[in-house]
Amino acid sequence: MDSEPGSAVVLITGVMASGKSTVAELLAARLPRAAHVRGDVFRRMLVSGREDLLPEETAEARAQLELRQGLSALVADEYARHGWTAIVQDIVLGKDLAEFAARVRTRPLYVVVLAPSAAAVRAREAGRPKTGYGPWTVEALDRVLREETPRMGLWLDTSDQTPDRTVSAILTALPAARVT
Repeated sequence: MDSEPGSAVVLITGVMASGKSTVAELLAARLPRAAHVRGDVFRRMLVSGREDLLPEETAEARAQLELRQGLSALVADEYARHGWTAIVQDIVLGKDLAEFAARVRTRPLYVVVLAPSAAAVRAREAGRPKTGYGPWTVEALDRVLREETPRMGLWLDTSDQTPDRTVSAILTALPAARVT
């Protein structure tokens, strides 16, 4: 990516505790004009009636996830339309990845999948003040990532990388992250 990417959308995805928030914020800070779109903000806006996606998915939880991802895509497109690079950060796995890419109208669109090992994720999760996994296990979500998520964009094993090194790797290899 050149030093002034202009209007573009970059999706940073991966399992919980893969480093999405930290990497997205650092990436946005290294670009000349960028916005950090946090998908989880749209989930938290649901005050009553919220259903989180669990291993046993309900129709309502699926509908809320699709709403959240649709809002993230819409907001990212709007930032890009006004000349910003929108860095979207959310858990977008399995068939949802291709569907999210289709929702985003802005091109170029870049997809970066943070894919540290399950052992690295467990260690990161243990060191965080918040717990994200609840009824999910690291292994179950890792399986969705590796077995059900289409191989699109740039996949990075960040198990042994600092967030700064991950951002440098993304910027260096960003052309490989471009999707059509």
